[in-house]
Amino acid sequence: MPDIKVTPLGAGQDVGRSCILVSIGGKNIMLDCGMHMGYNDDRRFPDFSYITQNGRLTEFLDCVIISHFHLDHCGALPYMSEMVGYDGPIYMTHPTKAICPILLEDFRKITVDKKGETNFFTSQMIKDCMKKVVPLNLHQTIQVDEELEIKAYYAGHVLGAAMFQIKVGLESVVYTGDYNMTPDRHLGAAWIDKCRPDILISESTYATTIRDSKRCRERDFLKKVHETVERGGKVLIPVFALGRAQELCILLETFWERMNLKAPIYFSTGLTEKANHYYKLFITWTNQKIRKTFVQRNMFEFKHIKAFDRSYADNPGPMVVFATPGMLHAGQSLQIFKKWAGNEKNMVIMPGYCVQGTVGHKILNGQKKLEMEGRATLDVKLQVEYMSFSAHADAKGIMQLIRMAEPRNMLLVHGEAKKMEFLKDKIEQEFSISCYMPANGETTTVVTNPSVPVDISLNLLKREMALGGPLPDAKRPRTMHGTLIMKDNSLRLVSPEQALKELGLSEHQLRFTCRVQLHDPHSDTDTLGRIYTHLKSVLKSYSIQHVPDGTVIVESIVIKVTSSAEEPNLKVILLSWSYQDEELGSFLSTLLKKGLPS
Repeated sequence: MPDIKVTPLGAGQDVGRSCILVSIGGKNIMLDCGMHMGYNDDRRFPDFSYITQNGRLTEFLDCVIISHFHLDHCGALPYMSEMVGYDGPIYMTHPTKAICPILLEDFRKITVDKKGETNFFTSQMIKDCMKKVVPLNLHQTIQVDEELEIKAYYAGHVLGAAMFQIKVGLESVVYTGDYNMTPDRHLGAAWIDKCRPDILISESTYATTIRDSKRCRERDFLKKVHETVERGGKVLIPVFALGRAQELCILLETFWERMNLKAPIYFSTGLTEKANHYYKLFITWTNQKIRKTFVQRNMFEFKHIKAFDRSYADNPGPMVVFATPGMLHAGQSLQIFKKWAGNEKNMVIMPGYCVQGTVGHKILNGQKKLEMEGRATLDVKLQVEYMSFSAHADAKGIMQLIRMAEPRNMLLVHGEAKKMEFLKDKIEQEFSISCYMPANGETTTVVTNPSVPVDISLNLLKREMALGGPLPDAKRPRTMHGTLIMKDNSLRLVSPEQALKELGLSEHQLRFTCRVQLHDPHSDTDTLGRIYTHLKSVLKSYSIQHVPDGTVIVESIVIKVTSSAEEPNLKVILLSWSYQDEELGSFLSTLLKKGLPS
């Protein structure tokens, strides 16, 4: 039996470092190639030695697919292609291709220029890596080679994020990357058609969460920011440059306008200016409302939000600062946090998920003393708030996607083991399908049972309808009788007459025979006459003939009577019929076994 193998090199029962290997129909595909925010050593990147034992990556992999530009999905790409060595195609959407190198360069600067690490990719490597990228559009089917094809679907989450369908022959896998099933202020909801893949590989970051209404969360967020600013405090909102940042900027911009507030709002790093530039460029990927208002005004040109300078952090008075990165593990957001942490008037609002090991994760778990570099401790006195503006699907969203795609099997990645376990049970209960959750380096093998598509001739369908059967219904399987023709790698079901005509064959007659023994004192001719009379009374709607050559004929059924010289009272009734009258033949043989009326 054919099977599909899935092995996570990263994001198996873990969030971060997404990298999933899929073997399907003799092809090997790498889905995402990310880095882990919680580590600074070798564990930062996926363990490619799992593949490179058998030579270079290029020989093993048929293609690499990147779902979106977040570093936990693309951060190891230049390392994999330029340092480990891969020359094959890398597929991603146009916005991902535009934004990915900017984030990679930013990540490189922080790691190499600021922290002084040496074993790391260079700016040139990022450029060389991006030359291997093949951009694609949504719903565009790309033929990677003769057998392997891929197709992208809208995933919401961040600009350019896509889910991918991978197909080899009749086997298919859908990989969601990160997705969001509810539209937000700047992006639409994820969507996929009823493609019924053999395996749906889904993220499960919020596997046990069902989020409250978005409106309540937004109101709460604005209230907390407003209260802090009113009492003269400073608000730090650590964000990743793209995605939640734009969402919250639009929210604060409209609130500041409505309330006529004067406290300054700043956005750190030039990265975001570039980001906003790409949002304007790829406006078609945003949601309906932004596209409509874009004609009158650009939602991404902010009146109240200004660029941030490092010196502003020491300014007296209230302010709101968006700073990158989002988990407080490095960069500008961490620098500002260190300055403001000691004042209880201030507040930090964490708007998304934080990986274990990051400062963000520690303060959300209530840690009041943090060990910083050089053994210095930092007292955390400012208020810490967590508000999920995360663009990941919650439990309800994951279930919704399963209903949409109708997969035969489910596989969870990009989540915590305990939460996955809970969701796995829920999925298996509700959908009666197998659900897997492999750890890193563990292979899940799913045996596939490919369904073979067959075209049915219109004449055969018309004939079925004429027989008065139920109308065709996609949800109710039904049996069709016909002849299966295989021609040019496709299958067609046609009527036997049409098949004979198309193939230039003559029809063979297949007949069934049956012997029934009967005790009857009359002569053979009289017994046959009695059979004729009995059948006339039972089968009123059939044409029954008594032929002079000593046979009775009903439709295609021929009935004869013989007896032996030794036992003239024991009659042997011979029945013969063609396969079309199989039911009637069986009925008559059963009827005659019961004997004739006296």
